Amino acid sequence: MPQFEYFVILAEMRTGSNLLEAYLNESPAIRCEGEAFNPAFVAYPKDDDLHGFSRAARDADPLALLATFRAQDRLAGFRYFHDHDPRVFEPFMRDPRCAKIVLTRNPVDSYVSLKIARATQQWRLGDVKNKRAAQVVFDPAEFAEHVAQLQGFQIRVQQLLQTTGQTAFHIGYEDIKDLDVINGLLAWLGIGQPLENAPRKLKRQNPEPLEEKLVNPEAVSEGIARLDRFNLARTPSFEPRQPPPLWAFRACRNLPLVYAPIPGGNERAVFAWMAMADGGAMRDLLSDFTPAGWRDWQRSHPRHIAFTVLRHPLERAHDVFVHQVVLGNRSNVRSFIERVHGAALPEDEAGARALSPDAHRQGFLGFLDFVRANLAGQTALPTRPVWASQTRLIEAMVAQCPVHRMLRADQLSRELPAMAGELGHDLPPFDPALRDPALSLAAIHDRALEVAGRAAYGRDYEMLGFGDWAAE
Repeated sequence: MPQFEYFVILAEMRTGSNLLEAYLNESPAIRCEGEAFNPAFVAYPKDDDLHGFSRAARDADPLALLATFRAQDRLAGFRYFHDHDPRVFEPFMRDPRCAKIVLTRNPVDSYVSLKIARATQQWRLGDVKNKRAAQVVFDPAEFAEHVAQLQGFQIRVQQLLQTTGQTAFHIGYEDIKDLDVINGLLAWLGIGQPLENAPRKLKRQNPEPLEEKLVNPEAVSEGIARLDRFNLARTPSFEPRQPPPLWAFRACRNLPLVYAPIPGGNERAVFAWMAMADGGAMRDLLSDFTPAGWRDWQRSHPRHIAFTVLRHPLERAHDVFVHQVVLGNRSNVRSFIERVHGAALPEDEAGARALSPDAHRQGFLGFLDFVRANLAGQTALPTRPVWASQTRLIEAMVAQCPVHRMLRADQLSRELPAMAGELGHDLPPFDPALRDPALSLAAIHDRALEVAGRAAYGRDYEMLGFGDWAAE
């Protein structure tokens, strides 16, 4: 049995957290102390002090208040909702000494209950004679947003529990009044003395059937139909996350401009343009940032613009295939293509230029098949940034550098100089400096390549808005 020093009830409004708190507080060994980190108040709406902390003192140092829960004579805890102070969330979630109680309720019931509470301004019911009633309108779009909010918080909780190797006690709204369940929770918390009686102070506020609470009960079906409860529409992704590529950033010394390159693009042409704009050489651009050095640059350029460049997935993949596999040193990828697809690849530029269109197409199809399998975790080779999806790479870079501009590679001649207005500085024209490729995508492009490209980089096509390459 784990030795807990404090606890948290992870819940949402109208999930029964007041009632669960009342049950737990029937035990002399426990004290649940309200919504300790609610931004609007401390613990309870009419209170402004908890463990010696006023609202101002708590807001100034929420972790200090969190530490006081471990020092109480009884097992102390609090209720935490998704919109409470985010500064304490990871500290208590990562602390194995903190017991996690996850309280959930049918989202239709919680949504309707929330609407009624807002309409009547009655958030707790102690005496039935004081009950306020109201019928409310069910808004399908608002309900969908309500569910997304609940699910988002539950996913965060679940992920931290899994990654830290912890377990939680899960309890549903309907189980709160079951003394056997409550006593099971007490035993899990390490409280040996079970409850014999339920609290009498709180009553269920809206026991009527759902239809009687709504002005438009027929809208519930539409609201539920909007939901994708099983994530069937989600594009699955097993591609591993990439680390933040801080080392790859290039920043100007003078201009407040930083480029977060996506590997597999025409980076050197962009570096040359940045150096010209900054009045120096490419070697003068700042790179190989440490976290401290990157923060220093941001502070010294508070109004900076960060940009990256997107390429069509098929064009980017073809360049990687040519320069990294055919003309480069990716021998392990070459071996996969030759072994699985029976394609004999040339080993130098002369051989590449002499490659027949059919052999070229077969080799590139093999590479796209390798990428599809690699990003799905089906090969023994690690996923390299140069062929990782642009979507994953952008997710990694924004952890260190929120990107203000995502420019298209085929529009750089217009979009790079156009940033002059925001930078307040004249910018030179951009020269893509393209060279004659050893192998041309245009020479082999067909529908089969488009299908293979989408199979490999489906999220890039979908999330970054790319169409077929021929139309770009």
